[in-house]
Formats: sequence, structure tokens, C-alpha cells
Amino acid sequence: MTSSLSSTTPAPDTRSDTGRDPLAERGPFRRLIVLTLAYVALVSAVFLAFPGLDLWMSGLFHDATAGFWATTDPLLMRLRELGPFLVKVIAGASLAILLAATVAPRLVAGLSLRAPLFLLSTLALGPGLLVNAILKNNWGRPRPNSVEAFGGDAPFIGVWRITDHCATNCSFVSGEGSASFWLVALAFLAPPAWRRGILLAVAPLFLALSLNRVAFGGHFLSDTMLAWGLTLLVILAVYAGLYRTAAGERIEARTRAGLAAFGAYIGALLTRAGRGLATRIDGFFAMFR
Repeated sequence: MTSSLSSTTPAPDTRSDTGRDPLAERGPFRRLIVLTLAYVALVSAVFLAFPGLDLWMSGLFHDATAGFWATTDPLLMRLRELGPFLVKVIAGASLAILLAATVAPRLVAGLSLRAPLFLLSTLALGPGLLVNAILKNNWGRPRPNSVEAFGGDAPFIGVWRITDHCATNCSFVSGEGSASFWLVALAFLAPPAWRRGILLAVAPLFLALSLNRVAFGGHFLSDTMLAWGLTLLVILAVYAGLYRTAAGERIEARTRAGLAAFGAYIGALLTRAGRGLATRIDGFFAMFR
């Protein structure tokens, strides 16, 4: 009787909540999208209702005589260099994996190509296309160091207002704030148990790098805070396409096959060119025999 009961009674589920992946579940992922949209809407509403917050925050780092004094602080100047350096390292490593998949496919046969595709596409679409190409080059918001309140000759312009007071590479939104927040994308690729630790390490970094631009007079606080939310929306959209749909697997498979085929094609061209060069060299020396 005992053995019969033990064979029919289902074993208890010993998995802990830490084994769950919220990003793989529809409900938590949708809530994250909704919360991000709500964040962008709330930040926009606050700064539209109280535009003076931007001037007040920037004024904390401005001196009537010295201007934005942080621009001459050696430590803060070095801190600004850290953000682009980290972005280049991560982007470079991602490109190296794709290059290896092109010239030596077997070397990275066990690696997922979705990770470098995810990192490079979010970097290109977020900080690259949305922030720099679309918003910064078309919204025309003058930077803090250019407005009349801080010694410039341009008027202060509120968030989301399109003007012609700045032609290109303007203040809205922060490119460096977006790029530094993009480092959060690393947490999306980590196992669930590691994500909190990665976020705890990245959060102080992107906060410091982003607010450093406010201290430099390069961006208003609203530029920075909206850059975070917009960049996160891009990260979520790309993550959904690559990791939450069957299309992601097809994209990875086609990318792997395409890179391998391209590498084989280039290899064949180089081999053919090498043989042709060797033939010509032999013909040249044959004239002296």
C-alpha cells in the first residue's frame, strides 16, 4: 500500500521563487513596460508643470563668475570619460563575437549570438537613433550653458517643445545619459539571480555619469531623466523581439548562417586572390631564369 501511494503521489515542487524569470513571464514583463511608460509620462508632466525645476537644479552647479565650475574639476572630467569607455568596451566585445562568427564559426558555435545582437541593436536604436539622430538633432532645446539664465543668449525652453534656438546636437534629451543607462541592458542578459547585483553595480554608475552632465551645464535634469525612460523602452522592445518571440530564434539562426556564409565567401575570394598573386610572382621570377 505504501509503495502504491508513493508512486502515484506527485513530488512536491522544490523550486524557489529565485528560479523564476520575471522577464520570461507575460504579466511581469507587461507591468515593466507600463511602469516605464508611466515614468516617462510622470517626469514629462512634472517638468511641464514646474519648468523652474530644471533651472533650479542647473543653478546648483553654476557660479556667476566661474560659470559651470564642474567643467574644470579634474576628477569630474575623468568621470565623464568613463561612460564612453565602458560603452566602447561592451560594443567592441559584441562586435568581436560577431566577427568570430564570421571568420571562425566553430570558435563561437556554443555561444548565443542574440546577446551581442541585443546589445548592439539597443545601443544603435536607443542612444544612437532615437536620442541623438531624432531628438537631439530636431527638438532644438538649448543647453543650460547656452541659456540666458546662465550667461548665454538663448531662451530657456521646456521639455518636448520643438524650437529653432539650437540647430543640432542640442540638449533634449541627454545622449550621455542615455548611453550610460544603456549599461542596464547587461542585466537583461544575466541569469535572474544575478540581475539585482548587476543593477546595484550599474545604477550608481549611470546616476553619476548622467548627473555629471547636469553639473557640466551640458543638460538639464529633465533631459537626463527622460533619456533613462526612453532608453529603457527601447531595451524592452528589442528584448521582447529577440527573447520573447519565436522570431528571436530565427533571427539568431539566420544571422549565424549569414555571417558564416559571408566569411566563407570572403575566405574563398582571398584564397583565389592569393593563388593569382602567387602565380604572378612565379611568372615574374621565371623571366630571370
